[in-house]
Amino acid sequence: MKSKLQIGLLLLTGLTFASCGGKDDKAAQAGAAAQVKEYKVLTLENRSATLNTDFPASIQGQQNIEIRPRIEGYIEKIYVDEGAVVKTGQPLFKINDPQYEQAVRTAQAGIKTAQAEVSTAKLAVVKVKPLVEKDIISKYELESAQFIYESALAGLAQARAALVNARVNLGYTTVTSPVNGVVGSIPFRLGSLVNSSTTDPLTTVSSIGNVYAYFALNEKLLLAFTKDSTGTSFAKKLASLPKVSLLLADGSLYNEQGKIETVNGLINTATGTANIRARFSNPKGVIRSGSSATVRIPNDLKDVILVPQSATFELQDKMFAVVVDKDGKTKNVNLTVRENTAGKFYVVESGLKAGDQIVLEGVSSLKDGTQIKASAQNAETVYADLK
Repeated sequence: MKSKLQIGLLLLTGLTFASCGGKDDKAAQAGAAAQVKEYKVLTLENRSATLNTDFPASIQGQQNIEIRPRIEGYIEKIYVDEGAVVKTGQPLFKINDPQYEQAVRTAQAGIKTAQAEVSTAKLAVVKVKPLVEKDIISKYELESAQFIYESALAGLAQARAALVNARVNLGYTTVTSPVNGVVGSIPFRLGSLVNSSTTDPLTTVSSIGNVYAYFALNEKLLLAFTKDSTGTSFAKKLASLPKVSLLLADGSLYNEQGKIETVNGLINTATGTANIRARFSNPKGVIRSGSSATVRIPNDLKDVILVPQSATFELQDKMFAVVVDKDGKTKNVNLTVRENTAGKFYVVESGLKAGDQIVLEGVSSLKDGTQIKASAQNAETVYADLK
């Protein structure tokens, strides 16, 4: 009887353990299901887009002309102020030097003297000519009178040239602007003695009807741009590059587009870059020489794989994205992207292909084989920033 009771107790205990074991398995399964998190995913496809690449640039006027006096004298008047917009031929400075006015008066008097000598010599020719014709005097007298007359004419021409020269020198006392532009700093004041060898110029005038934006392009990007462009010669390839935009110092977009005109023939070995010059029209004088800006170059891409930068992470100098298979399990994929891609997207060169499904956010914490719940996102929404 006792043995039957012990057997019964053992059977009851076994049933109890079996029951508890079933509950634990169900709880574990329920916990595992609860740990599957939802992630936003995107199915990749080949796309066409225009990505912009920005480069810091410095602005220079088309012409930065130093204004220097051509004569020595004291500054009598300053007609403009620093930063003034001037036109070609507009007076900038007046230099006082009475000797040039005196030179004009002397030259004018010299002309009158020379004219009198011409008149006297001409009368002598007129007087001698009939006497020679009547053989009263020799031809030598006529020839001599003729030579004196021609000498007087030469003297008159020389006197007139001296007057022109004196007036030119007098004109130098008024310093004018050689171009349309903006006046720079004026280091001199009224009464300052200046001459052509003075170290500092009177001022500078920057011609800003067109401005140049200078920036540096690394060798790889330069090759990419020229390879993608059409034309056989480098000049034709340069001419076929797209128009570029300019971001001003306040971040606003300048309303005139520019054109890349020149590329420095040498690659800087220290920086691995080449200097580029782009020209922008500046009809309203908004951009001033010496200012800073950003040149934006568009790059038209066709049939490429684009991934949001938020869908990638870096580990030991390598870039990874997380791919989700049809069973909802993740896998970290090493990928390579195009260098210096601007904006919020990377251009994938290898590692991903059309049809792959990638996780868009929180990818750095996902390990290989992690079970997730995929929440498919609309591609047009994801790539809305490209428009």
